[in-house]
Amino acid sequence: MFPTLETERLWLREIAKDDAEDLFACFSNERVMRFYGQETLERIEQAEAFVDFFAKNYKKKRGLRWGIEIKGTQGIIGTIGFNAWSPKHRRAEIGYEIHPEHWRKGYTFEAVSRVIQFGFNEFGLTRIGAIVFKENVASSQLLTKFGFQQEGILRDYIYQNGQVYDTNVYSILKNNR
Repeated sequence: MFPTLETERLWLREIAKDDAEDLFACFSNERVMRFYGQETLERIEQAEAFVDFFAKNYKKKRGLRWGIEIKGTQGIIGTIGFNAWSPKHRRAEIGYEIHPEHWRKGYTFEAVSRVIQFGFNEFGLTRIGAIVFKENVASSQLLTKFGFQQEGILRDYIYQNGQVYDTNVYSILKNNR
């Protein structure tokens, strides 16, 4: 059963077909996708395919993605979750994005905090990694607030819009928090 998580102001819940429009609002926004490693979405059908992709990843134990919903509202403002999940090796990479209308309100911090807690205490992870564009200073600062350490740089790691980017590699370990 898909885990639903709660924070003071947020519900982290399974992403449903009804969320396609909200997903499209995020993933078609150039400010959101600037450091995402994919091109912006151009059609709602692409967002609908994301819903299926997230569900399949969870079913096949490759990832787990929650929709971020503000309590007392309908719809999601972004997503957060684990990519590159390896149950055997007890590791995953965290990823997140929130629509710019909700930036700088502490929602990402709140969601990341809960997902890290879930990953270590309920999901059985011993390592949570993150791959971050070098230019994404806000995300790098957020991760270091939680104790993530930069492990290195992956050179020419991600192509987006025909351009190659270096990324920073971060991790936090369960026993080193």
